[in-house]
Amino acid sequence: MSDSLIAKYNVAGPRYTSYPTVPFWNTAAFTREDWQKRLTTTFANSNYSAGISLYIHLPFCESLCTFCGCNKRITRNHDVEEPYIDALLSEWEMYCEWLPERPRIAELHLGGGTPSFFSPYELRRLMTGIFRWADPVPTTETSGPDFGWEGHPNNTTTEHLQTLYEYGFRRVSFGVQDYDPVVQKAIHRHQPFANVKRVTEQARAIGYTSISHDLVFGLPFQQQSSIQDTITQTLSLRPDRIAFYSYAHVPWIKGTGQRGFADTDLPGADKKRALYETGRTLLEAGGYTEIGMDHFALPHDSLFKAMNTGQLHRNFMGYTTTQTDILLGLGASAISDVGTAFMQNHKDIGSYQDDVLHNQLPLFKGHLLTEEDTEIRQHILNIMCRFQTRWSTTEWTPAEWREISHQLDDLRADGLLVYDETGLWVRPEGRPFLRNICMVFDRYLTRNPLTTTARPLFSSTV
Repeated sequence: MSDSLIAKYNVAGPRYTSYPTVPFWNTAAFTREDWQKRLTTTFANSNYSAGISLYIHLPFCESLCTFCGCNKRITRNHDVEEPYIDALLSEWEMYCEWLPERPRIAELHLGGGTPSFFSPYELRRLMTGIFRWADPVPTTETSGPDFGWEGHPNNTTTEHLQTLYEYGFRRVSFGVQDYDPVVQKAIHRHQPFANVKRVTEQARAIGYTSISHDLVFGLPFQQQSSIQDTITQTLSLRPDRIAFYSYAHVPWIKGTGQRGFADTDLPGADKKRALYETGRTLLEAGGYTEIGMDHFALPHDSLFKAMNTGQLHRNFMGYTTTQTDILLGLGASAISDVGTAFMQNHKDIGSYQDDVLHNQLPLFKGHLLTEEDTEIRQHILNIMCRFQTRWSTTEWTPAEWREISHQLDDLRADGLLVYDETGLWVRPEGRPFLRNICMVFDRYLTRNPLTTTARPLFSSTV
């Protein structure tokens, strides 16, 4: 990949886990009543055909990782566990009382923060409460429930793994990031390879069928040698899938931990991309296939199969093999999606707990999708998951189509895609620039150029 292309396309842009992206939601037009109506309408049309997805945000961590931009609270006080689980169960009960029938859960994910911050006892109490009000979708020869969770290698125990396995969890991901001690010190994430090896082997022995390792490129002080060593050690454990994320440097977001190093300690855009290319080459040589953006999987893994069958999906949890019309997010800062509307909970844990324990929806903000939103959302989803999309030029006004085709001409001239009046197809050379390609269709960016914003909204695309 040429340095000139990296320089040209290394701009601020969304990761497109949704469209419209959160900064452009029309929050003024959103009400609790709209949300409840759209949720129940979508639920009535989809619960028995596909089930629902459930994301549960567990935001507590014992120590601060200085690369992290997630919503979290740092504490060693484990007395926070019980009231937070109480709040999650109260929120879930409130939703279930709204719904006209018992939910069927097709997909369930525990994210953080650090889910393994919570004791196995509290996780068992959480899962027992969830399934008091719901059932997993039935398992068939071709499909079944997809339950996964995120564990920290330093504090995940066999009891954690066994407890969640008993509730149907078969996927687990472990945050590795990088094994280089210099990088680990900079990001405040001391994590020996022995700990990762232990939990990986324990999960496999218990019966987990999809074990993932999360790696990050573009971290402070990261070198080619550290990427090579990290990938080599990762390959020795043969995780079923690997997330190889680009470090998102967003220090302007309140509450992020990105204060443990200087900007000058980060690799530049060209060096950062070279780190990725090194990692990708090693992973592909090790038998992994690149899936969408930032992900790799072995041929037996469900993520690989979903890509080959056209069932790969992307939502607020990232890439998934399960496509449902409803994704309910429980917990502080969690985001829900019912197809025609998005809603985010309070980010502040105290405000979130106060609302749900008083039987109030912990509404922070939301967005009601327009017809245009829905059409563009599908194009972006197609590009992110299938590297192509089809259209009719009547979807846009003549002025809009002239603008879109002008930008596509530029991308085509750079060898990143081909297109005609019926659709576009991303070339292999264009896959590192998926976010840039999606930005062509983002009407909110067109109408609100990032150069006019008072502060940054997104991380760099490369």
